[in-house]
Amino acid sequence: MSLAIAAVPTLTVVVPVHDEQDNVEPLLAEIHAALEGRIDFEVVVVDDASDDGTPERLIGAMARLPRLRVLRHRQNCGQSTALATGVRHARAPLVATLDGDGQNDPADIPRLWERWQAEAAADHGALMLAGWRARRHDSWLRRLSSRLANGVRGRLLGDGTPDTGCGLKMFERATFLALPFFDHLHRFLPALVLRQGGRVISVPVGHRPRTRGRSHYGVANRLWVGIVDLAGVMWLRRRMRMTTVEEVARLRATAAPAAPRERIAA
Repeated sequence: MSLAIAAVPTLTVVVPVHDEQDNVEPLLAEIHAALEGRIDFEVVVVDDASDDGTPERLIGAMARLPRLRVLRHRQNCGQSTALATGVRHARAPLVATLDGDGQNDPADIPRLWERWQAEAAADHGALMLAGWRARRHDSWLRRLSSRLANGVRGRLLGDGTPDTGCGLKMFERATFLALPFFDHLHRFLPALVLRQGGRVISVPVGHRPRTRGRSHYGVANRLWVGIVDLAGVMWLRRRMRMTTVEEVARLRATAAPAAPRERIAA
C-alpha cells in the first residue's frame, strides 16, 4: 500500500510556499530525512499561487515522495490563509508548521515532538509549542523590525512569547481550527491560543540564512500592517469570557459518579 493512502498519520507538517522554486525540493528532502523512521507523518505543502517554477518542482517531488501532498490556491491569499488551508486538509491530529524559505531547520521538528510528548502528558488543555529564533540570520533591518514588533505585541497582548513570527510551531489541529480566523493570523497565534485558555511554550530553535530566492516581507508588511491587526486581537481578548461548565447528573436510584469539568470560552 502507498504511504500516501496509509493509516491516519500521527503528525502533519504544513508548509505554506509562494515563489520558492529553488527551496521546495531541498526543504522537502530535509523534512523527510528528519522524520523518516521516527514519526508517522505526512507533509502538506500549500502553494499560494506561485508565479515561478514552484508548481512544477512540487509535482516532480510528489513522484519521489509518497508522503507529500500538494494543495494549490488559484489566487494569492497570503501566508495565514495558506496555513489555514494546510491545517484544514491535515489528516493527523497534531500539526507542525514551518516556513517554505528554508530558514527554519526541519531537524528541530523531532525536538519539538519530544517536548510535546512531555508537556502533553500533563494534560492541561490546549497547548502550542512556538519556535524561538534566539540567534537569527537576517539583515539588521529585519531583526530590528521583528524586535520592535515582538516587543509591542508582547507588551500589549501579554503573550509571553519572545518570537511570535517564527514559522516553526506545533499544535493540535483542533486547537487551530477553534481560533478566530483573519488575515495575518499567523503573527498572533500564541496570543489567540492563550485567549482560548491554552498554554504556549517557547522552544529555542535554529535559524539559517536565506540562500535561495528572495524575502516576501519587509518593514511595511511586517510592522506597520500589524498595528491594525494588533488592535483587532486586543479587541478579541477583551471580549473573551472563560467559564467552567458542569453537566448536571441525572438522578438515579444509585448515585452516579460526578461528571467531569471542562473550561470553555463563553
